[in-house]
Amino acid sequence: MHRRTLLASATALAATLAMPAFAQDEPLKVGFIYVGPVGDGGWSYQHDQGRQAIEAEYGDRVQTTYIESVPEGADAERALTQLALAGNKLIFATSFGFMDAVINTAAKFPDVRFEHATGYTRADNVATYDARFYEGRAVIGTIAGRMTKSNKIGYIGSFPIPEVVQGINSSFIHARKVNPDVEMRVVWASSWFDPAKEADAAAALIAEGVDVILQHTDSTAPQAKAQEAGIIAFGQASDMAAFKPTPRVSSIIDNWAPYYVERVGQVLDGTWEPHAVWLGIGDGAVEIGEITEAVPPEVKAEAEALRDRIGAGEYHPFTGPLNKQDGSVWLAEGETASDKDLASMNFYVEGITAQLPR
Repeated sequence: MHRRTLLASATALAATLAMPAFAQDEPLKVGFIYVGPVGDGGWSYQHDQGRQAIEAEYGDRVQTTYIESVPEGADAERALTQLALAGNKLIFATSFGFMDAVINTAAKFPDVRFEHATGYTRADNVATYDARFYEGRAVIGTIAGRMTKSNKIGYIGSFPIPEVVQGINSSFIHARKVNPDVEMRVVWASSWFDPAKEADAAAALIAEGVDVILQHTDSTAPQAKAQEAGIIAFGQASDMAAFKPTPRVSSIIDNWAPYYVERVGQVLDGTWEPHAVWLGIGDGAVEIGEITEAVPPEVKAEAEALRDRIGAGEYHPFTGPLNKQDGSVWLAEGETASDKDLASMNFYVEGITAQLPR
């Protein structure tokens, strides 16, 4: 049984009626918009793997299409409108910054179902879905803390939104748990996908002496820089297997396929509802890629044990005692962070000396 956390209120969900089943005299058209190219090797690539899983599952009952490299903002609304006018009855918008465009377009096409990845705004025909990436960050943070020789870990952030801040904090907390001397350097690329900026960010971190790089950006450019410098890194969103066994020593893999297959099935049988879900390791939505032989066996075992404890619900990555960066108490001994707190996280934890952009 998959473990799911519903973020919408029970009252709102109970009051929502499922939209009718799709008449199967023609294929159900399903559209996607991606913030990057499908060949990015990371985020958009992994969503497109989910799209292909829909085709494999339903065959000629569905017809899928996608628009790639869609900038967040007005262009996203135009792309969504284009898909709706083309007859797509289910549309997945796969980046946080598409949120306003989704809501605006959904209001114009009430008979179209929209799904927004990592967003929080819903409507009668808009659902949201997200993954607990911070769970995976705890695992790779553990590996990073064990593997660093300089005690300096670098992190490339995209935008300072809660999803990204959660990952930075989780990585640092768990690196520090196994290595109290760890420091974390953070560089912001101000982009989800920009290989040049990501490469520059990696170079800046390497110049500061980091020997482990983590990222919440979508290209493999940081992997290439890590390879040049002889340091290690982790795959982001997809496995980035081309860089095994090093510098890529493990990865966080976003497995959207089961969710996409399920939601298309619900449109086909008329049970689709505009819910909100936050899926994690226990649901199979967040996976830890192969830990390569570059990682000592005892470190691999430690990381896998943590992964399994998180997946089983036996451990929460944000468990107190934890303080905020300014030293004020955030979580008391044994207390765990609520989903509400995590969804609005706008601070670093104690020990991170970088300044969080506003």
